[in-house]
Parts: sequence; C-alpha cells; structure tokens
Amino acid sequence: MTTFTVNGMNCASCVHRVTSAVQELDPEAMVAVDLAGKTVQTDASASLEAIKSAIENAGYEAVPA
Repeated sequence: MTTFTVNGMNCASCVHRVTSAVQELDPEAMVAVDLAGKTVQTDASASLEAIKSAIENAGYEAVPA
C-alpha cells in the first residue's frame, strides 16, 4: 500500500480526478481518498514516481507519506 499527502483536493470532483489518474496507470488498483485528511492510499502496481507523476499531472501536489 502506498500513501501520498495530496494538496489541492477540496471536492468530489478532485477525488474523481485523482482516482482516475491512478487507475489510468493500473485499472485494477484500489484507490482510497481521504478528502478531509488530504491523503490518497493505493495498491497500484505502478512505481511510486509514476503514481506521483499521474497525480501531479491531474493538477495536485503529491508527496509520499
């Protein structure tokens, strides 16, 4: 399980964008977004850097927790 602190998320649309970004890398991935806690947990098979890049390309700052 990989956890990121993701800054800039503030609504359901943000949750959808982050989830979609990770699942584009691994369609089978579980993605759990805690909007209030600003965290994202995933079991995606992609590398840490690939996941971080996907979240950042969706418009958010991602920091491995």
